[in-house]
Amino acid sequence: MKSMRILLLAFGGLSFLIQSCSYGGGAISKPSGILIIDKGRQVVVGSFTSSAVFIADLPWKQQPEWRSIRLPGKPSGMVAAPDGKTVWVTCGESSGMLVTIDVASATVTGNLKIGHYPVAPALNNDGDHLFVCLRYADKVVDIDLSNNSTVAIPVKNEPVALAAVPGKPLLLVAHHRPAGRSTADEVATILSVIDLDQQAVIKEISLPNGSTGIRSMSLSPDGKYAYIPHTLGRYQLPTTQLERGWMNANALSVIDIEAMDRFNTVLLDDLDRGAANPWGVKADDSLIIVAHAGTHEITVIDRNMLHRNLEAVSRGDTVAASTSPNEVPNDLTFLLGYRKRIPIPGNGPRAVDLSGNMAAVACYFSNSVAMINLENGRIQSYTGDTREMSQTEKGEMLFNDADLCFQHWQSCAGCHPDARTDGLNWDLINDGLGNPKNTKSMLFAHVTPPAMITGIRPTAEYAVRSGIRFIQFVERPEQDAVCIDAYLKSLRPIESPYLIDGKLSEAAKRGKTVFRKAGCAHCHYGKYFTDRKLHDVGIADGNAGVQPFDTPTLCEVWNTAPYLYDGRASNIREMIERCNPEKKHGNTDGMGQNQIDDLIEYIMSL
Repeated sequence: MKSMRILLLAFGGLSFLIQSCSYGGGAISKPSGILIIDKGRQVVVGSFTSSAVFIADLPWKQQPEWRSIRLPGKPSGMVAAPDGKTVWVTCGESSGMLVTIDVASATVTGNLKIGHYPVAPALNNDGDHLFVCLRYADKVVDIDLSNNSTVAIPVKNEPVALAAVPGKPLLLVAHHRPAGRSTADEVATILSVIDLDQQAVIKEISLPNGSTGIRSMSLSPDGKYAYIPHTLGRYQLPTTQLERGWMNANALSVIDIEAMDRFNTVLLDDLDRGAANPWGVKADDSLIIVAHAGTHEITVIDRNMLHRNLEAVSRGDTVAASTSPNEVPNDLTFLLGYRKRIPIPGNGPRAVDLSGNMAAVACYFSNSVAMINLENGRIQSYTGDTREMSQTEKGEMLFNDADLCFQHWQSCAGCHPDARTDGLNWDLINDGLGNPKNTKSMLFAHVTPPAMITGIRPTAEYAVRSGIRFIQFVERPEQDAVCIDAYLKSLRPIESPYLIDGKLSEAAKRGKTVFRKAGCAHCHYGKYFTDRKLHDVGIADGNAGVQPFDTPTLCEVWNTAPYLYDGRASNIREMIERCNPEKKHGNTDGMGQNQIDDLIEYIMSL
C-alpha cells in the first residue's frame, strides 16, 4: 500500500516543499548510513535492522526503485570509490567484516574478516588503502586493497570516525568519548593524528573541556580543515537548569590540519533552542551540513563565512558576542546570519551526504530517507518499514529524542550515549550539591537495584521518571517512561574484545581464580556480578564524605571506564593498584604482577 502527502514548510524566508512517500512492507529499517555517488546520480543507504544496503537512482520521480544487497551483519559504516563503482561496508559485531559491493550489478564481490566491531571505513586519496576503526578494540586497521593485507594501529579508546588527509601520509581519528580520569582538570575527547609511514599516533589534539559524544568527521575538500560535531557538557556546573546550554550544549569543532591544532569550536544551538545530538557531518567547498539526531533537523552553515569570522575574531575583531577566540565556544550567537536549521520529515537523522545542491539524510527511527534540494527547498522523503513500533523500539526513540526536553537541549542519550556513559562527572541535584559523580552505564540497571552510585533511587524505574523531571525539566505521560523502561531492559552486553572466539583466554581463566582469592567475588557474584548492596570500600573523600556506594555490575565493565564513583581510576589496573588504599576493593597484597595481570584480563573479559 502506497501513500503520498505534500507539505509546505516555511523556514527562514525559504519554503521547503516536502513530498513524502511511504510503502507498506518496505525493507529499509533503521537507516544508519547514506552516500550520494556517481556524481549525484545514485544514493546508497545502509539499513541497520535488515542487514542490507539499498541503492536507487536519482532524481526520484514518483518513488525510488531500490536494489537491495544482503550483508553478513548489520552495517556500521560505508565509503564509496571516487568513481562510484564500488562501495565498501563495515558490518558485523564481534567478528566484523568488510564487504565489497559492485554498484552496477548490486552484488557482493568480497568479504574480509576485519576484527571486533568495525566502523567508519575511509579511503586514502589514491584509493589503494582503506582504513577502519575497531571501536571497542581501540585500533585502526590499515588495509592494502591490492592484496587485502592488514596492519592494526593502537589508538585511545573508542575510535569512531576517520579521515585520510589528501596529499599527506596522515590519518585523523576521532574518539567517541574522553579517555583518562574524570577527576582531571580538563576532561574531553581527542582527535588522534596517525603518521601512516610510521604506523603510529604522532599527535593528540584535545577538544574543549567537556567534549564528548563524537559520531563523525568530515574534511574540507582542500584537506586543510576537519569538522567534528559533538556534545559539549558543562559538567562543572550543578544540573539545576538547562537555559543557554547550562548543562549540555552542542558544538562543531574546527581542526587546522596544517597546524595540527584545534582552530576553534562553535555552538550549533540558538539562545533559547538546543540542537541536540549532533551526529553526521559533511563539508564541501561552500557548505557544512550537520545532522541533529535529537531535534530532527539539519544545520546548513556557510563554510566560507564561518572561516572569515573565525579568522576575524583571531585577529582581535569582535564577531557576534565574541571579542576573542576563547569566547567563541560559549557564544550562542556566533553563527547568526549564515546558518539555517532545516526540519527533516523524519525522526533521528544521523547520516548525511552532500553532492552539489542536493543533501541526503538518513532518519534512523522513522525508517526514512530525505533528499533535500538546498537551492529550491524541495524535500523528497521516502519511508521504508512502516510497521507500528514495538514498545521497546519506541522507548529507544524516546531515549534519543530531545523533543522531550525543555528547549530541546539534550536527550537521555546526551549523557548516556548508546545507553552507556559519557565519561564525565555530573553534580546532580538528587543527593545534594557539590559532590559530582561519574555517569553510569544503563546496562542491567533495571535488574540490579538500587539505582545511582549512592543508591539514592530505589529502582531504575524511579530513576527514569526522575530523570525526565529533573534532567529534562518536563512532565511527560507515564507511557513514555514505560517505553523507556522497556528499551533499557532490552539492552544486552557487547561481547568483550578480550574474549577469544567468545571464550575466556588462558590468562582470563587464571584470573577468575585470582578474582575469588582477592575477595572480589564477595560482592561481585551471580549472573550480574553484584550483590545489589551498598558498601563502604574506603574510597569516599571530599564532599562525598564517608559513605557506602552501590556495588556495580561487572558485566561489560571493560566498556565503562573511568572507574569508581568519581572516575578517579582511568583503568582497572589503577583501580586495583592505586585507588584501593584500604584493600576493601579487592585484596591483592602478596600477589605477583602476573597474577594481577591475569585478574585484570578476567575482569576485562566480563
